[in-house]
Amino acid sequence: VRCWKCGFSFRYLPTGFLVGEDIPFDNLRDWTRWQKGEIVRLCDEAEDKPIFTDTDVRVDTPDVKTFRVVVLDGKKPFFHIPGQCAMLSIPGVGEALFSITSSPTLEEYVEFSIKKCGCVTEWLHAMEPGQQITVRGPYGNGFPVDTDFAGKDLLFIAGGIGLGLAPLHSVINYCRHYRDRYGKIDIVYGSRSKDDLVDYPEIENVWCREDGINVHLTIDREQPDWDGHVGFVPNYVKELG
Repeated sequence: VRCWKCGFSFRYLPTGFLVGEDIPFDNLRDWTRWQKGEIVRLCDEAEDKPIFTDTDVRVDTPDVKTFRVVVLDGKKPFFHIPGQCAMLSIPGVGEALFSITSSPTLEEYVEFSIKKCGCVTEWLHAMEPGQQITVRGPYGNGFPVDTDFAGKDLLFIAGGIGLGLAPLHSVINYCRHYRDRYGKIDIVYGSRSKDDLVDYPEIENVWCREDGINVHLTIDREQPDWDGHVGFVPNYVKELG
């Protein structure tokens, strides 16, 4: 069971509640005080979380959607470093960490590309533009794009189930924006199928056409509408040498 506001979970079920029912407080002391009529709510942690509005939902693959979020006044919620993540919280459902996939160079919003694979992500995938969520962050150190990366050739490798590109998407677009700060950029990206390649239109129509950027795509198995490389990412990296 969990708090209906902050998602805080209890190991034991208080008397009077059924399995699967949400408890509207973050500890048993508060629940007891509520029974006595001393309080009407007590989950201040939830009140401290910034509320975001989902302004756009883009379907990237059959099980990945990208969510564009802003704060209630329509502004970008925070500044982040490429590679950082944030905690998305659904009151009464739970919360989880997700990579921030938009570049810090975008000044209007932040984006999260999320794969449907659990209770929190299932709820997010059911969202429509205009619905609200709470967010904490950003978290993590990010990538040293302005120090260690500067002036060097860069190689980005992403694979897995297609969503391996998510933590790198922000970094790649940041480096594209400040293209003159870096040397040659190579991107090796693979997924199970063409349909599982996240942001494939952007990759094909934008990344692949830019000078100094070499994109190498691969899928695990052959399919009729794919004339590119077939094979797993580690083997493809060896082939590229």
